[in-house]
Amino acid sequence: MDISSLQAFIVVAETGSFSRASERIHITQPAVSKRIAALESELDTRLFDRIGRQITLTESGRTLLPRARHILLEIEDSRRMLRNLSEQVGGTLAIGTSHHIGLHHLPPVLRQFSARYPAVALDLHFMESEEACRAIHHGDLELGVITLPLAVDADLNITQLWPDPLAVVTGLAHPLAAHPATNLQSLLRHAAILPERGTYTRELIEKAIGKTIEVRMSTNYLETIKMLVSVGLGWSVLPRSMLTDELRVIEIEGLKMQRQLGVVRHARRTLSNAAKSMIAVLKSAE
Repeated sequence: MDISSLQAFIVVAETGSFSRASERIHITQPAVSKRIAALESELDTRLFDRIGRQITLTESGRTLLPRARHILLEIEDSRRMLRNLSEQVGGTLAIGTSHHIGLHHLPPVLRQFSARYPAVALDLHFMESEEACRAIHHGDLELGVITLPLAVDADLNITQLWPDPLAVVTGLAHPLAAHPATNLQSLLRHAAILPERGTYTRELIEKAIGKTIEVRMSTNYLETIKMLVSVGLGWSVLPRSMLTDELRVIEIEGLKMQRQLGVVRHARRTLSNAAKSMIAVLKSAE
């Protein structure tokens, strides 16, 4: 079974499009179609239904997809093991990280790593922490430097790097700034601006507060939340590292919140020498 055909099959399945698949793997659309046709011929079954411009997996395609991913991950794992024998630190290192960590924690780490290991090509992807964990599961990323999940995942190896204390904040023009709340009941009379549901940070906030929160707006960009709060549109919870004179901290009795930021990798896959070296640099920067 041809590896390039399996790669094309996976990307078409993920994108739902031959044209988008061709852009992702940098070959022409006819070349993608040829690889899929060859795979269907070899397996003697259709893998996609093509109705107009819509492309969907057949039952055979849905059955093959997880197995194809597993095959390619095993091949890549074997390649890493063999490359590691040379003890050289090079190649491409795919890392996922959030915009917040990319702005506030990674710059000195990346500077130090690039100076020490110039043969490594860093492939940096900015994404939500939850998306990074999914990409590590699928083998699209080797490392994630992210907000750590609250629940333990047996498939992920997690290393805590930076505690990230959080604070309830408002803008200076918000009613809470003039008459600060001291308990949850008075805080929750006002609408909040929070990260979207399903994010680790939103999960942590809701778990810590333990009551229904009226959420006026949601966005996953903490810098945007900070701006919306600063102009008085609601209260929020932000890292204390982001506090400035345009924000007022509201201390709520008995409420303490802290995220953990760190590095995540797949627990059962071989790390490249580049990934091992990056983890070492990250730990030294704690």
